[in-house]
Amino acid sequence: MDIGVPKEIKDQEFRVGLTPSSVRVLKEYGHNLFVETQAGSGSGFTDQDYLNAGAKIVNRAKEVWDQELVIKVKEPLADEYTLIQKGQLLFTYLHLAADRVLTEQLIQSGVSAIAYETVALPDGRLPLLTPMSIIAGRLSVQFGARYLEKQQGGRGVLLGGFPGVRQGQVVILGGGVVGTEAARMAIGMGAHVKILDVNVDRLAYLETLFGSRVELLYSNADQIESAVVDADLLIGAVLVMGRRAPILVTRELVQKMHPGAVIIDVAVDQGGCVETLHPTSHSNPTYIEEGVVHFGVPNMPGAVPWTATQALNNSTLPYAVKLANDGIKALDHDRSLAGGLNVMNYRLVHPAVQEVFPDLV
Repeated sequence: MDIGVPKEIKDQEFRVGLTPSSVRVLKEYGHNLFVETQAGSGSGFTDQDYLNAGAKIVNRAKEVWDQELVIKVKEPLADEYTLIQKGQLLFTYLHLAADRVLTEQLIQSGVSAIAYETVALPDGRLPLLTPMSIIAGRLSVQFGARYLEKQQGGRGVLLGGFPGVRQGQVVILGGGVVGTEAARMAIGMGAHVKILDVNVDRLAYLETLFGSRVELLYSNADQIESAVVDADLLIGAVLVMGRRAPILVTRELVQKMHPGAVIIDVAVDQGGCVETLHPTSHSNPTYIEEGVVHFGVPNMPGAVPWTATQALNNSTLPYAVKLANDGIKALDHDRSLAGGLNVMNYRLVHPAVQEVFPDLV
């Protein structure tokens, strides 16, 4: 099969769909790889690295998008819509529930679009979302600590505090992969950490993980309000597969937060759980609303592309090999991969996304 790897065009997105080592594996299976020039430079891979792995370097995005299978990282942007082709396989993150325009474009194009984030194992785990969720969770505290600095618009709080001075208060909404990793980082920095979740079994698991180092609370309106108003750093980590995240923090509640507090919503590309937060970019990551710093960068792992690209490829490569070897028929043999199919034959086919856009079914 002919496989294309485009250079990402999303703002400050330095990850790439395939590493040279992944290219080498696919080449050994007899496939042809076409990599756009400089596609891997942001992740530390040169065109020569790809050439050495057996790929052909092409100069124009169209030459990459002319291939049977396109593997990338982020969803196609408006400039790429006309490049998507009928009968093509597209394997990437899509997050369609938060993007009606992209959903419509994919349906109209006739592409078969397989989303990393909805590939699901029988036990419900999301193997292609998990590595980026781990990285995003860790980065959320790293970024949060930075934007709490006074020069960045924050209230000037050091998360670890100081003897005789109260430590920073970190509140995490959601105790899944993102929330767990955010808590690890926040604990390591010496902050006081609260995690709120509606799953009591998950809370029990988190207790075995963190013990008394984290305050674990059942998530309801009263608990959320009590925790959020005292937060220095609020991290949204709520993901409902294929659907928009529910709004848990209203504008009214944001108004009660400390001036200069920071909100980071890792699931902003699925709508986010904070009413006042909207997507931003790495070039302009924050804005102040209701006196609170809002950080809404949807592609946070793009800030650490050397790590993130390799972590992502470690998980996506086995599925990429199946798609390359068998094409769309690979979905007949792998139910987890079949769960990633969002659009096919001019139709929206993923049940969760269908619920978001019933008029497109």
